[in-house]
Amino acid sequence: MTTSPQDAFSGVKPVEERHRLDEAALALWLEANVEGFACPLTLNQFKGGQSNPTYQLVTPKRKYVLRKKPGGKLLPSAHAVDREYRVISALHPTGFPVARPYALCTDNSIVGAMFYVMEMVEGRIIWDGAMPDAAPAHRRAVYEHKIATLAKLHTTDYAAIGLSDYGKPGNYFARQIDRWTKQYKLSETETIDEMNRLMEWLPATIPPGETTSIVHGDYRLDNMVLHPSEPRVIAVLDWELSTLGDPLADFTYYLMNWVLPRDARSSLGGLELEPLGIPTHEEVVARYCTLTGREGIPALDWYFAYNAFRLACILQGIAGRVRDGTAASAHALEMIKRIRPLAQGAYGFAKAAGM
Repeated sequence: MTTSPQDAFSGVKPVEERHRLDEAALALWLEANVEGFACPLTLNQFKGGQSNPTYQLVTPKRKYVLRKKPGGKLLPSAHAVDREYRVISALHPTGFPVARPYALCTDNSIVGAMFYVMEMVEGRIIWDGAMPDAAPAHRRAVYEHKIATLAKLHTTDYAAIGLSDYGKPGNYFARQIDRWTKQYKLSETETIDEMNRLMEWLPATIPPGETTSIVHGDYRLDNMVLHPSEPRVIAVLDWELSTLGDPLADFTYYLMNWVLPRDARSSLGGLELEPLGIPTHEEVVARYCTLTGREGIPALDWYFAYNAFRLACILQGIAGRVRDGTAASAHALEMIKRIRPLAQGAYGFAKAAGM
């Protein structure tokens, strides 16, 4: 019997032996640095997530979430929990839906790596884009609120909230392609011809007209908390890949859910959307353009090629961490099987874009 992603990734489990923390040292630090914190403290580990080990901290008064860097050998610039903390600290006062940040610890002696603590937002995390337990009208409202939330992020004045140096404005795609190519090569475990072709083609064919906004980098259904009953986003999670960049990279990554094959997670490819109440690919583009003041989005196939390439690079990074013994999830091996199909998919989009 196969386990659904909802069952496999939802909720918490006892802390794995390899991810155990010095609870006494942590409790002392929390008492000194987190407003209102009071022991006793119980730790659980969230099931989901392949990247930064994430813990639930339970106290008599409230629950918190702790995100830390994994131990061991890490790729350059990866697992930047201090950047996550900075962006949610800047966004929280604006009313954008993020968890309240409490404190960042850069002292590796407490739990062995840098970490931060935020509130635990109670609500629904849904791993299946088809939202099988929801009514069509509720599904549509959730999807429309997701689009509106992403548009709100992309229209936030990043300089006004102190994030003008959160990334380098301009040349975003060139820098991203270069970054992911380098990380892919550092993690490479087999030769995939399509990836090598894409590494040459993508930087030579970047569409003109880049703009700059805050980008989340991994905007999808299971990276947000929905209200317990209402069809709205109350917290966007997992800001590890956020930076200043072209908002079309962020939006078209989200739009990939409509074109990638159905995988019982965020992807919707092959589903009959109208009976489910889920907006079509065209409706999503039109809604986003309305909310952000765009006329339209040309060159979608190029953006899809870029995003599938980038996703293959991210999963190759997981493969490299499995090789090096630092992957943070038992589900990592399943993720690795998606690398070659993603590379082939990216190559297909590139051919459609004129490669």
